[in-house]
Amino acid sequence: MALQSYFPLYKKNLKLAFPVILSQVGQVTVSLVDNMMVGHAGTTDLAAASFSNSIFIIGMLLGMGITMGLTPLVGKFYSQKNDTEVAALMKNGFVLHGIIAMVIVLVMSVVALFLGRMGQPEEVVELAYPYFMVLVTSLLPMLLFYSLKQFLEGMGNTKVAMMITLTANLVNLVFNYLLIFGKAGFPAMGLLGAGISTLIARIIMPIFILLYLRRHQSFSKFIRNALHIKLDIAKIKQLLSIGLPIGMQIVIEVLTFSVGAVMMGWLGKEQLAAHQIALGMASFTYMISLGVGAASTILVSHEFGVHNFALIRKMVSSALHLIVVFMFSMGVAFILLREQLPWLFTKDTAVIHIAAGLLIIAALFQVFDGIQVALLSVLRGLSDVRKPMFLAFFSYSVIGLPISYVFGFILGFGAIGIWIGFLFGLASAACFFAYRLRKLLFSGN
Repeated sequence: MALQSYFPLYKKNLKLAFPVILSQVGQVTVSLVDNMMVGHAGTTDLAAASFSNSIFIIGMLLGMGITMGLTPLVGKFYSQKNDTEVAALMKNGFVLHGIIAMVIVLVMSVVALFLGRMGQPEEVVELAYPYFMVLVTSLLPMLLFYSLKQFLEGMGNTKVAMMITLTANLVNLVFNYLLIFGKAGFPAMGLLGAGISTLIARIIMPIFILLYLRRHQSFSKFIRNALHIKLDIAKIKQLLSIGLPIGMQIVIEVLTFSVGAVMMGWLGKEQLAAHQIALGMASFTYMISLGVGAASTILVSHEFGVHNFALIRKMVSSALHLIVVFMFSMGVAFILLREQLPWLFTKDTAVIHIAAGLLIIAALFQVFDGIQVALLSVLRGLSDVRKPMFLAFFSYSVIGLPISYVFGFILGFGAIGIWIGFLFGLASAACFFAYRLRKLLFSGN
């Protein structure tokens, strides 16, 4: 009977989560297909993609994280039926996120000048530089789309972004095929072709979402109101106070994997390519948890707006139930299929052997990864973002990365050792976030 009482919450969460999951899985699927296509173009191409993405993803996720600060704020005022405040958040958020995008593009362009000084093989850097610069160019349209996506999700609408993302993914896949391998009269551009395909797909995303918002009455009213609302420095500071810690927390976590990729490059291009394969598989399952977590952020922000803490506590449990069952199942699948899955990406037996070992570690950290995502998403719904940022830094940078280096190089475990550090970092984050959330939800509310 106790478990049955959670069924309505499972249903409510999954109803919101499913479009987010489909959107996220669609993106990761495109990334996996990218890797498959690029991997069949050559191991050096796959290593260059891994190296480029491990650096680029830092700027990309910082920007995405900052836009995520919009969701709990919109959710809170939307639940209070304060349309003026919602419109003000929309306008100030869109302007802020556009400026942030341009700053990140500038910074990442400077970072590109140092790609050759990070200890990577020369042939990898040669392919990585032009691909990296195309990805950097795609950041501006991408973050403008995410600004409007997070606005809609704050009001509980997750379907629109899903449809647009899936459409863009299809465009990306078509141009991948044409530009990577040189089909239908297009030049065979290899890795660079994959980058140009990504740029084309990301340009159409903000265009489509703006057209949708303007043509639908329930959302166009916010655009009309936003046009007459002045920019508010206090509102921009409020958005940054939530969004920047979220962005920094995400960057801290991803930086662990990015630094891990750089360490892999020190071992060799086979290890770097294997890292890309195993990380791609782990990212696929992570996106399911991220979808459930995103739904939790929305639901919790709505209940937080009306101070319903008893329901919030139950929402935490329901999200953990869903995520733990799924991630445990995926961990088992990784172990059972560890020798077969890498064949989807490459025929290089050395890369396949290393990737199979990494998938065992990925299977072990699946549950911890899911738990920390669920707990962190609830904390975001409560607008509690500063302390989790520091807890994330301690978990990943103070605990995870040193263990990666010690096991990978000092103890001589190589690629497996680097991923053991990831396992310890994620497990530590799950424990710290659980302690923080328990303190907030059982402190007399």
